[in-house]
Amino acid sequence: MKIWIVILLKSAALFFLALLCVRILGKKRWAKITPFNFINYIVIAVIIALISVNVISNWVFGILALAVWVLFPIALDYLCMRSKFMYNLINGKEILIVKKGKIMEENLSKIRYSGEDLLRELRSKNVFNLADVEFAIMESTGDINVILKSDKKPVTPKDLGIQTSPEGASQTVILDGNVINESLSNLGLNQGWLNEQLELLGVSLDNVFIGQVNSKGELYVDLFDDMIEVPQSKVRELLYASLEKAEADLMSFSLETQDKNMQNIYKKDSLILKKILGKLKPYLLG
Repeated sequence: MKIWIVILLKSAALFFLALLCVRILGKKRWAKITPFNFINYIVIAVIIALISVNVISNWVFGILALAVWVLFPIALDYLCMRSKFMYNLINGKEILIVKKGKIMEENLSKIRYSGEDLLRELRSKNVFNLADVEFAIMESTGDINVILKSDKKPVTPKDLGIQTSPEGASQTVILDGNVINESLSNLGLNQGWLNEQLELLGVSLDNVFIGQVNSKGELYVDLFDDMIEVPQSKVRELLYASLEKAEADLMSFSLETQDKNMQNIYKKDSLILKKILGKLKPYLLG
């Protein structure tokens, strides 16, 4: 058999073997892998390439070397899961580089970072003032995590005592003008509902690039034609406004009537509706 055919067939087989090796080694984001993992992937790629072009002509030796570089890291991963000492030994320890706004110069020199390197990393985390940092830690992956001082952290609805509704993941129901029926079914909706929503927005299905339904049941669409302005749904806001008006009307009726019994009924209903509005506000206006 001609050598180029052998290399072609061998490369095709090794391509799928490489995919298998990557799946066996597990899912790790490239931005989060440690230097050890990076070297491991490089060595596996080199071994496969050498086998593919017949530099390693003996298949047995090549697969044996490949198995070592695939199975040993898996064994070490299990050891790291059970032992913090082994984890630190193989992957390295996290290093504190900023403490209460003060740079730990000694630790910074250990990771061979200059002051400008640190400031650039902080800016990438939207931190432009060193004095705002409570702690900054370099993880074993090389990523830097920053904790701001308590008075510099962004204000959340919880800090203000504002109740918010739970926010679930949006489901994509339209992609490239095609309806994804599975996503609609997961939401308990159908194509009839979708067509009705598109009609309310005044857009046609074939002009929709992406359509998503959020956890509140609202449809958002991005159109192929960006010149068309799509009106935003105001159903929840209108419902809340209608309930508010009803509550105000009940209170007004209680003040206008001379019948004491009806006054009490109107006031009672107004208070009930007010409590309901308080519970619904995070869902209708959140």
